[in-house]
Amino acid sequence: MSSAMTAPLNLIKLCVGCDSPTELAAWQQQRWQGESPCHVTRMWPKREAELLDGGSIYWVFKGVMLARQRLIGLEERIGEDGIARCALVLDPELVRVAATPRRPFQGWRYLKGEESPPDLPQGREEEPSLPTAIADALAEMGLR
Repeated sequence: MSSAMTAPLNLIKLCVGCDSPTELAAWQQQRWQGESPCHVTRMWPKREAELLDGGSIYWVFKGVMLARQRLIGLEERIGEDGIARCALVLDPELVRVAATPRRPFQGWRYLKGEESPPDLPQGREEEPSLPTAIADALAEMGLR
């Protein structure tokens, strides 16, 4: 929790290339081999201090937010094209959250802490999510 005792500011991102949190964790472990995993993005978040005060990146898989990783740093990375980008440095632990439907979007978005889904209780990490049609209907009614 942030020092102001408010819910931290987070990011939300579509997970492209992995269909589940388990698949993302395996890919990150293979790709980063013991180092902190990173996600490189074109834009540098303007609200860096708020994000690094307890914030996470919430991952959306096939239209449903299912997991989060704590943000532990932002680093500049220069691409092969010479363009500076932002590496979101992540805690390796993937925390499962309550399944929450999200519409498609590009890039990343800020996600207020009070709008973030709760973490799943210990032992429910592999619980199957609701069918997409039901989850979408609940979201349209304002229910999660």
